[in-house]
Amino acid sequence: MEVRIYRPSKSAMQSGRAKGQDWVVEYELKSPRSPESLMGWTSSGDTLNQVKLKFPTLEQAKGFAEAKGWTFTVIEYQERKIVPKNYVDNFKYIPLEEASA
Repeated sequence: MEVRIYRPSKSAMQSGRAKGQDWVVEYELKSPRSPESLMGWTSSGDTLNQVKLKFPTLEQAKGFAEAKGWTFTVIEYQERKIVPKNYVDNFKYIPLEEASA
């Protein structure tokens, strides 16, 4: 069984970074998704795509997948770079010689 291990990014409705620390183990899709004829919803013949397992660390997620004998793909998390800035920096005077260099 193939799974992928990743750390999801925060949603657009989330301002903080509180719930984005967990790693998720998710099954790879075996059957393609297609629109349902009656309602038009996206459906799939595979029910495993609804299962998501959460782990606090990458090592625990890898260990669980290895213990089950699954092959896994790790999608590395791109860490956010935060540049500390003060409100005063918006109004700081920078001479033209330094700004062009």
